[in-house]
Amino acid sequence: MKVLINPEPFLSPPNSIFPNKPACITRFQLRPFPNLHRHRWISRRLSSTPPPRATLDSTTIEQFGIPEFDVRNPALSSSYRSSALSRPNQTVLEAQARVCTGPTQTRPLDEQQAFKVFDTILRSARGEMKDESEVSKAQLGAFFAGMTIRANAFPEATQWSEGETRAMKTFWPLLVRVLPPEVIFIADPEGLMMGVGSSIGPHYVGNGTSEMRLVGALREVLAGGHLGFEEVQGVLKDVLPFQEGHEKPKEASEALLSAFLIGQRMNRESDRELKAYCLAFDDEIGPTPVADVRSLTHYGEPYDGNTRFFRSTLFVAAVRSCYGESCLLHGVDWMAPKGGVTEEQMLKFMGANVNLSPVKAKKLLEDDEVGFAYVSQREACPSLYSLIGIREHIKKRPPLASTEKIQQYVKASGKEAIVAGFYHEGYEEPLLMLMKRRGVHSGLVVKGEEGGLSLTTRLRSAKTTRGPAVNYCSGFRALDVSSTSELGGVTRQGFSLEVNAKEYGFQPTDTPRTDRSVSKNIEFGLSALLGEKGPAYDRIVLNAGVVDHLLGVDGAEDISAALDRAREAIDSGNALKRLLNYIKVSHKMV
Repeated sequence: MKVLINPEPFLSPPNSIFPNKPACITRFQLRPFPNLHRHRWISRRLSSTPPPRATLDSTTIEQFGIPEFDVRNPALSSSYRSSALSRPNQTVLEAQARVCTGPTQTRPLDEQQAFKVFDTILRSARGEMKDESEVSKAQLGAFFAGMTIRANAFPEATQWSEGETRAMKTFWPLLVRVLPPEVIFIADPEGLMMGVGSSIGPHYVGNGTSEMRLVGALREVLAGGHLGFEEVQGVLKDVLPFQEGHEKPKEASEALLSAFLIGQRMNRESDRELKAYCLAFDDEIGPTPVADVRSLTHYGEPYDGNTRFFRSTLFVAAVRSCYGESCLLHGVDWMAPKGGVTEEQMLKFMGANVNLSPVKAKKLLEDDEVGFAYVSQREACPSLYSLIGIREHIKKRPPLASTEKIQQYVKASGKEAIVAGFYHEGYEEPLLMLMKRRGVHSGLVVKGEEGGLSLTTRLRSAKTTRGPAVNYCSGFRALDVSSTSELGGVTRQGFSLEVNAKEYGFQPTDTPRTDRSVSKNIEFGLSALLGEKGPAYDRIVLNAGVVDHLLGVDGAEDISAALDRAREAIDSGNALKRLLNYIKVSHKMV
């Protein structure tokens, strides 16, 4: 692994654990770790036996007194989606996936697809849907925002196709009679669509004070323009938290809000817009608590989880906490578009309390027997969490999908670092910019598997892909720790590299597949923390040691020593003990 140091300093910012259980079980109760020492909960797939210190006897575990866990179908990530959320119309959702994206990624609809989509929208607006879900206002807002921005600002190749134009000519005279006025405004803000000459778009100002600023900002977005920092923050604070049904004072049409969110992403957010999203609700529940720890790393995994591969960050946090590197994880129970396995799902499955406030998380960070914590967006930032339903209906990721990863729900008295995953090329520098704006000592973006933080030991595919390869990392370290609080004058050392695990003695292995299984992800992680050598063990060690080294952590100047320290944390049984301690102590935080 060759680190490319920037010469110019920055100035700123298996098998299922329930193999005999039928997949259709709807509710059941379980003890999170029954008879762990006898391997009835975790099936051992390798014949090697871990060192004696790496196992905890069942008596010790039972003494933790972890309460029984009760949830619908808890083994799969899809079960964590709230039943209160409405389902989007799949025909229009598939169209949104094609047309509500960037200037080069958009795939225009052909004539058959376009006619099917507009016919579905028309039948839904007329109340004629039978066997499929209605097209929601959020879907209408996102779809028509995409169509408008493509017509106004996209290059010719991704503007309307001939098929889309013919479909619009056929259906718009009918749609303009039945669509809500806010949707007509989004689709035709100038009132010039197909010669119909509607006056709704040019004169639309919204309903109530909460929508007035949103409508004004949306006119600029629909034209392909950008907004200022204060303008974006003003819109967000006007309309959030979102209350579906217009039952509260802060009411706003979900069509307008979804058009605003997806429109900003389609226009590719400016730095000012990203900063506004990132910082808008820092003080929503009060001042940020400060943990008395010498080092704290904030982990920004994609909130929509993993659908294919082992997600290692929860177990990496348990390892790093063993040698004083406190870790704060944050996320949600379930999030579109992927709806994959998240840290909250795993912790809940294992019986932990996942409803901790930042103040309670601070206490866990300071606990010498724990040293890491998880905070749900539900508890730390209710305004952003209120958008989960709309985000499913938008289909594509809004700006918040990037900025929610760069949060500090708890601060530290010592050094701080932020680590965040990314997938799409071009978001590396904006994410690092936000980390610098947070004033942290070190920052790191990682293109792990599925756009997350998990570096892999598998060989790089010979197939060429656009953008950085998996295991690409980029980041910075402050040269003077004491200066990091002085925004605008911090000297930082930048670096970029592609991690090759083979250079550090790891044998190439395929990544363990979990395929949306929460229980399987836990099985891989706990088997590794029990000392079972294999792909999951290697990935946890690799991710802990490399992050320590790149962030400039004390004692990790030599990468081999950093990796050995991570192995010792696992093989001693300390990492597993801390994870179990977390589950136990989290229930005392009431």
